[in-house]
Amino acid sequence: MRISGGESRGLPLKGAAATGVRPTTERVRSAIFNILHPDKVVGGRALDLYAGTGSLGIEALSRGAMWVDFVERNRRQCRVIQENLEFTGYSDAGRVCCADVLDWLKRPPQSDDTEPYDLVVLDPPYRMGEPTPTLELLARSGLLGPASTVVVGYSNRVTLPAEIVDLHEIDRRSYGDNAVAFYAARATTN
Repeated sequence: MRISGGESRGLPLKGAAATGVRPTTERVRSAIFNILHPDKVVGGRALDLYAGTGSLGIEALSRGAMWVDFVERNRRQCRVIQENLEFTGYSDAGRVCCADVLDWLKRPPQSDDTEPYDLVVLDPPYRMGEPTPTLELLARSGLLGPASTVVVGYSNRVTLPAEIVDLHEIDRRSYGDNAVAFYAARATTN
């Protein structure tokens, strides 16, 4: 497994240390970041949920993100993410939060949550089923701004809604059994 683009293109990443972890393939990662407009990545803050190996968040750093928070519940995988950050030279540009994603999204806002994430990437385990509950929690978490983009990987056997709370689908692609949906945050009117 390698970084597919940006300043660290070609650097290898450690893979899964735990069973059941399915890292996003290099082909799909490359496609995601080729579809995203650079202003969604360069100089921005990103969040990698169900981070696994950290490959999506590290890909964002390689392509110019300034900061990435990684959320992964498996402690062995959290160590892998930290090792991948250190090996790629991004340990000062990311933080690994070893926590359950749903619990992390339900927590009260932290002092460092004052700025919304420009980009949120998530590729949850397929065994979880439909990722809609995670997307609903994310949309209600206060972590997104009106210009945020959310990218979710999921099984092609699952159908995601085009509208989830204040998120609306702007693109959807299929790569074999893998599908990727792109959502834009919509400004709320009060």
